[in-house]
Amino acid sequence: MTFSLELSEEHRELRDWVHGFAEQVIRPAAREWDEREETPWPIIQEAARIGLYGFEALATFWADDTGLSLPIANEELFWGDGGIGMAIFGTTLAVAGIFAAGTPDQLAEWVPQCYGDADDPKVAAFCSSEPGAGSDVAAMRTRAVYDEATDEWVLNGQKAWATNGGIANVHVVQAVVDPELGSRGQAAFVVPPGTKGLESPGKIRKHGLRASHTADVFLDDVRIPGRCLLGGREKLDERLARAREGTKANSQAAMKTFELSRPTVGAQAVGIARAAYETALEYAQQRETFGRPIIENQSIAFTLADMRMEIDAARLLVWRAAWLGRNGGFTAGEGSMSKLKAGRVATWVTERAIQILGGNGYTREFPVERMHRDAKIYDIFEGTEQIQQLVVARAISGRHIA
Repeated sequence: MTFSLELSEEHRELRDWVHGFAEQVIRPAAREWDEREETPWPIIQEAARIGLYGFEALATFWADDTGLSLPIANEELFWGDGGIGMAIFGTTLAVAGIFAAGTPDQLAEWVPQCYGDADDPKVAAFCSSEPGAGSDVAAMRTRAVYDEATDEWVLNGQKAWATNGGIANVHVVQAVVDPELGSRGQAAFVVPPGTKGLESPGKIRKHGLRASHTADVFLDDVRIPGRCLLGGREKLDERLARAREGTKANSQAAMKTFELSRPTVGAQAVGIARAAYETALEYAQQRETFGRPIIENQSIAFTLADMRMEIDAARLLVWRAAWLGRNGGFTAGEGSMSKLKAGRVATWVTERAIQILGGNGYTREFPVERMHRDAKIYDIFEGTEQIQQLVVARAISGRHIA
């Protein structure tokens, strides 16, 4: 059996294709959309036109048995710009929610509506976090009550930090159906386009990823057809019955499900870090002080060497986790390791890039200031730094560490 870290021809073609889009379309527009703090619909439409935005692209990436296509594509997109990258890729969160819990018929009905088409692109939102329930999913308060008379579910509650919340064509909402069962009494629902009672007062003005729309979502007696329960009523009743009987859930399987998305998020952080490193490297080779380029100063050169080393290390963890997610699974929280490391690296590398550029790095005339703002969220969302440490600690110790 041979071992190789060389990318296949298909992976190289994918990398170059997405990189070309990021370089030619995303990069020139990044500063504008960050300043506007608006969803870059023209760029989403262009991505849909070339086949980069849509379920067909996602399905092709997911069909890769190596698991590397999604991280490769995400690294290049977010190398272009974090905010625009998230505007393009944010819909995937909702699609993943439908894929994880939905039936084949539900996938066929709702996934196309998440994306729309090249002439009229749409976005979708995954609504899970709440003001008092982020990492603590058992604290979720949004309720879903079944109305037998009308075969409808009635949703009430508030969701926080929803990517595309309020502007989405389709919202996927996590809600409690049996409060006594804690996190095991929850289910996922699709809220169709135009449903009454779902409101969003306006977008949240964020530190970074400003081109990506983030908002709170309020559900006030939102009535949706019974068929909008992902997985169906029979499957839900069976799961709730097992929980009431005290049957333990397969926590390892649950952890694997969450872990699968983390290498992709880690790849996004790697892309931002790489962009900042390349900007700093180019600047250090051109900027002169005391008659020579600043890269000839050992402190600058060594910092750049460390930046490159940390980025490569994070990417290797991401690729390993992506491969394991499709070929055997995780044994030591490798998915969380990759996201944890990549988030730390992105924050550190972008901060060092600002330092190398000096006063210029602190201005909006140079992109590293924006990259630093975009990077910080990777220590927080999709599981905070501390949650990732907890997952890894539990995996390596076999103990329930609180």
